[in-house]
Amino acid sequence: MYKQIFKTALVAATLALAACGKGGAEGASAADNEPVRISVGSYNLNNLPFFIADANGYFDQVGLKVQTENFAQGGSKVLQALVANSTDVAVGFYDHTIQMQAKRKDVVGFVLLSRNSGLVLAGREDGTFDPAKPETIKGQKVGITAPGSSSDFFVRHFLAQHDIPVDSIALIGVGSGAAAVAALEQGKIDLLVNYDPAATLITERKVGRIIIDARSDEGARQVYGGLYPTSVMYANRSFLEKRPEAAEKIARAQQMALRFIADNSAEDIVAVLPDAYVSGDRKTYAHAVENARAIFTTDGHFTPADLETPLKVLREFNKDVANTDIDLSRTFTNTFVERASAASTPAQP
Repeated sequence: MYKQIFKTALVAATLALAACGKGGAEGASAADNEPVRISVGSYNLNNLPFFIADANGYFDQVGLKVQTENFAQGGSKVLQALVANSTDVAVGFYDHTIQMQAKRKDVVGFVLLSRNSGLVLAGREDGTFDPAKPETIKGQKVGITAPGSSSDFFVRHFLAQHDIPVDSIALIGVGSGAAAVAALEQGKIDLLVNYDPAATLITERKVGRIIIDARSDEGARQVYGGLYPTSVMYANRSFLEKRPEAAEKIARAQQMALRFIADNSAEDIVAVLPDAYVSGDRKTYAHAVENARAIFTTDGHFTPADLETPLKVLREFNKDVANTDIDLSRTFTNTFVERASAASTPAQP
């Protein structure tokens, strides 16, 4: 089944690229000189490869002009911007492509940055929630990055697994990073679902404790039943068809960033980031990078079998997804990362 999904995706992407090529190389070349608007939803570490590519000037190195914007309000805001065509490319979570297919919107992931969730559920030391007794979550104020985000889905998945109504808790958008940790510390929320660096900040500052941890492969399988791909570069299919060269350049820049993360220490990785990207002090942030290192891909490729996990999770509580025949092969393509890989591989003598 997974091989068929993968094959179908490659065929679809190849046909799309061939179609756009017939329109005239001159038009594509002219369009490729235009800046690409890239928006990112938060400073969570799942998006680190994008921050590295931006900070190290990799987009310039591959010959692509970009205009970046950080909404700092969660991935759902970035998704809205993409659908409204106020941005060209989003740094968001893969599960949004599934949601959009259910709404008949053709949104496609073309670089996978984070192969796993990276999410944790944390609470204060004096908290009363015990995952061994799921009903103890009732009445709790649960902080998430934003409504409609993957942290939101995490909570809804837990509730669905235990037949607990969503209205038995209060879901509160608190953003990510230090702001999210402050909400827990100040008692504005009882529980927090978030990513690193928030997860590491909570433990290092002794604000609370990690109750459920899906950062590791084992933890993700316990929470979701499988790996849960998260951060991707995604765009409307129309953009990928109109500007395939730009998409390939983005893939090349992100592969450079992923190699940088794999080849360098956490301290060296943090050293290249501007202060705006760093939550808390750099030493603590470096610990967060090390804790999150396992979630990153090595080259941006999607593994089709892993994409079944977010689809299964969304079907538990998203009626649109549950009632739609989702074709996963249309939610992603490996075409551009494969072209980028081929371009960076030295020719054999």
